[in-house]
This record gives sequence, structure tokens and C-alpha cells, in this order.
Amino acid sequence: MNVLVSDNISPKGVKILEKAGLKVDVKTGMKPEELKKVIGKYEGLVIRSATKVTSEIIDAAKKLKVIGRAGSGLDNVDKAAATKRGIVVMNTPGGNTITTAEHTIALIVALARQVPQATASMKEGKWEKKKFMGVELFGKTLGIVGLGNIGSHVAKVAQGMGMDILAYDPYLSEEKAKSLGVKVVKIEELFKKADIITLHIPLTDETRNLIGTKSIATMKKGVRIINASRGGVVDEDALCKALQSGKVAAAALDVFEKEPPSESPLMKLDNFICTPHLGASTQDAQENVAVAVANQIADYLVKGTVRNAVNVPSVSADALPVLEPYINLAERLGSFLSQTLDGGIDKITIEYKGVVASLDLEPVTVAALKGILTPILEETVNFINAPSIAKERGIEVKETTTDDAGDYHSMLVLKIRSGAKKYRVAGILHGKKEPRIISVNDFVVEVIPEGDMLVVANNDKPGVIGNLGTMLGKNNINIARMHFGREKKGGRAISVVSVDAPVSDAILAKIKKLPNVLSLKYIHLPV
Repeated sequence: MNVLVSDNISPKGVKILEKAGLKVDVKTGMKPEELKKVIGKYEGLVIRSATKVTSEIIDAAKKLKVIGRAGSGLDNVDKAAATKRGIVVMNTPGGNTITTAEHTIALIVALARQVPQATASMKEGKWEKKKFMGVELFGKTLGIVGLGNIGSHVAKVAQGMGMDILAYDPYLSEEKAKSLGVKVVKIEELFKKADIITLHIPLTDETRNLIGTKSIATMKKGVRIINASRGGVVDEDALCKALQSGKVAAAALDVFEKEPPSESPLMKLDNFICTPHLGASTQDAQENVAVAVANQIADYLVKGTVRNAVNVPSVSADALPVLEPYINLAERLGSFLSQTLDGGIDKITIEYKGVVASLDLEPVTVAALKGILTPILEETVNFINAPSIAKERGIEVKETTTDDAGDYHSMLVLKIRSGAKKYRVAGILHGKKEPRIISVNDFVVEVIPEGDMLVVANNDKPGVIGNLGTMLGKNNINIARMHFGREKKGGRAISVVSVDAPVSDAILAKIKKLPNVLSLKYIHLPV
């Protein structure tokens, strides 16, 4: 079998593939048209971040069985298209944790002591000791937004430097926080009290522009900001203005909304330092992920063993046809429910009702956990690590089974307890394979869980649906489907609206202000 390596990886990874009896071609720097022409002969593809595996590439990859990412991020792979074609998508979670955390610490120290600026000054023949007066980190308060693997390691290193740690992570258990020795606070308190803020979160609709004009206004004058997580989490225009005004003393970015950042005004500022997405760029990390992904691909192509797949659980070939529809349903229900949460997760309950209760449920439960955890965590969640991540975060997971599914052949019910709040979603298979949501928090609906959706909680009053439709229509957003459920006449109700295009933050803000709208959640699921 043939494997294409289309991005630069450690030679050790290539040797592992060859030793397994695979024919390996290393062709880096190809343009999309070139990749499209050659991909048809390969069963395996090894990439890093440069290669974009679009639906067009996947359509041309007639023999492709597996895509392996040497690293964790998979923003450059159309996972939905790969899944439809039955192509396994793998990554190497955790391989970059230490390297990225150390890069964050390097940026913190460089900001505090103005190392890049002082270096540039000396290379110009100057000796400006007074100009580059720094600040000590000992005793300063470091605010860490996101305590996943990377954020947790940053906390450990910073504690060793004598820093006080404030952390915000709504999905972290108290037990885990205590084990790390950090104080978990609300994000508003972190912004208000931190001397230095570092971000370790995924880019989602909720985290986009998290550091922006409003949040910066609540911070200390002279705060320092570091982002080595995802571009788009920081509003770069707002950051630029805050650096110019002195509200933010200094900032360091390793990631940008557009990479490379063309003509960014940040580049003209002396109190701004940056690196070209180097978080995972060490020889050690690159060797680790190359070796890991090569072993995974070799094991899959030669032995059929699946490890660290993000789109396929470890299920036998015989059982997969029966379980796959339920795995898909469970993951979609989990992702939907997760995106409706207002806080952390204390307990997850998966109820299996009807015929499904007699099946091997472990992969279905794992799929539900993956669906729940993926939208809210920075680290990659897959079918291998989802249970361990839930355990690490102190989340209790419970399964129940019953033969009684009421009027249905089978039913899955997912419940999440978040403090005093409880969230619930139930789903079935329409026909044999098509997932359907049949209730949300005890409101009866019938929803196809795919694409962009608005979940609107409202009072059951005349005009609510009309106002919502008018607002979307004015902004040229077409409604694909709308589902309405209520507890009783004149009581509370929900509207689940499927739309044909993404809805901007500005439009969402307007919808929240409509009469009788109580709350709004924006949900995105694969098509």
C-alpha cells in the first residue's frame, strides 16, 4: 500500500512507515491542484498544518483509507467529507502539550523583560538600559483562561516561578482545580485581577473575540496578554488600540486570525511581540508526533487497528454496521446538548431505551462523551481519550438501560447536571439511520440535528415566531426548518430554528432583545 507524506515530518516517522512494508512518497509544498492530481493512488496520507484536505481532495482520493495528522489540530481537514467516504481521520493529541506550554512561558518572560526589543536595539549598536526596564514575575497574578493539558502545565511552571494563579474554566471540577493548586474564578474576576493573561481555549462562537474592547476595558491598566492557542480568540484591532493607549502594557501573539497576518498594524508597535505559530515547533515535539502518527497509520493499514481516530470508534467490523447509526446519533445529541450549557459539567447520564439497550454500548457512550466535550475544550477529544478526559475533569458518567422505549423502537436520552441546573435531550433513529431529536429539556420537538440552529427559549405569546422570522429575513438568512414546543398554553416554550447560513454575533444580539425571548443558544453541528 502507498502512503503520501505531503508536509514536512521527522525522518523517523517515514522510516517507521517503510519498516511496516508501506511504500512512502514524500512530496511537500504541493499546491491543491497538484495534490488533487496525485492523491488517487494512495491509501494513506500524512499531513501537518500546511496541507488542506478539502472535500475536493477527498473526492479525488479514490483509494484513501486514512488521514494522519502529525499534531492535534484538524482545522485543515474536512472531517465530515472524510467520514462520509469512510476515511479514518487520526491525530496525535498531547504530543505538543509541553512544547506549547513552554512557548507560552517564553512569551511571558519575553514580555516581562522586553527581550526582543532589547535584542533589536543592541543589533542597531545601541545600549539602552533605561529604556527596557522590565517587571518581575514573582508575586504577580497570572490569569489562565482554559485549564486543559497546556493550560495546566503553564500553571505548574508559573507556580514554580512564584506566580499566583487565577484560572477560568467552567468545565473543570473543584477536585481537579485543587490538585493543580489554582484558584478558579469567574472570567470577569480574572480579567479584573490578573497582571498577565494567557489564553488556552478553542475557537468557538462563544470564544471568538473573547479579548475585545469590552473585556479589555475591565482589565487592570498595564495588563499583559498572551495568546498561543487559536487565532480569532483575540480581537486584533481592539488589542492594537489598547496597546497604543497604554491600557495593555504589552502583548504577545503566536497565532492570528489570518495567517500569515498581512499588513497588521500590530507589527508597527514596540510593545507587541509575535512568533509565526511556533507553539508546537520544537525538534522534540515534531519527532514525537511524527513517530506517533506513523505508528498509528502503519497499525491501521497493516493490522486494521484504530488509535486516536476523531471520526471512528474502536469497533469490530461486524458490529460497526449496527452500531454506527447510534454512534452518530449519540455524538450529535451530545454536541447539541453541550452547546446549550451555561456552566460546567458535574454529571453526564446516558439512558438507553428499547432494542439499543441490548447492544454493546461502550462505543455509543464514548461517542456521546466526545460530542459533549469537543465543543468546550481546547484539547482534541477523540474516541480514545474522551472517557479519560471526562474522568480527569471530575465528571461523573452514568449509563442506564431499559427495554421500554415507549412508542419507539429505540431511544437515547442524554442528561447533564451543571450545579443546580439540569439539561436533557432525547433522540431516535428515523428509519434505520437518520438521527432525530424528539425532545429538548422536556419540550417535545422534532429536529434534524445538523447544520446551524438557533435554540430560542421564549414565553408562549403571539408574535414571537413572527418577530424571529422577520429578524432573520431582514438579514437575508433563510429558515430551513422551524420546530416549536411548549409546556402549556401561555407558558414557557422553545423554538428550534435551522438556518441555511451562519448567524453573526450582531444578529444574535438583536434576537436576544426581541419581546418575550428569554434566552438564545447558537448551535453548529456537521451537515
